[in-house]
Amino acid sequence: MNLMNFFISNAYAQSATSTESLLSLAPLVLIFIVFYFLLIRPQSKRQKEHREMVENISKGDEVTTAGGMLGKVTEVKDNFVKIQVADNVEVTVQKHTIGAVMPKGTIKSV
Repeated sequence: MNLMNFFISNAYAQSATSTESLLSLAPLVLIFIVFYFLLIRPQSKRQKEHREMVENISKGDEVTTAGGMLGKVTEVKDNFVKIQVADNVEVTVQKHTIGAVMPKGTIKSV
């Protein structure tokens, strides 16, 4: 029997203490905190800023679309905006596709 004890050791149950269980959750909590501050929070802040910009668009603003068109807002509706991109040329786009409101005079400088 001593020979068997030499090759196979006895397995004893370990009691988990509260500090060990909390320490095992620490990496998971740390990863969540890092994701929150590096990914989730900045993205929600950008979405909020874009939503506010789209809500404040008014006639006469110079804007660029997500596709890169530069134009002047001529009409604002609930979900759509008409943009004058050239003389006698107007394009209707969805509000959420507007990427940025440009400073006044941008069209003339281009």
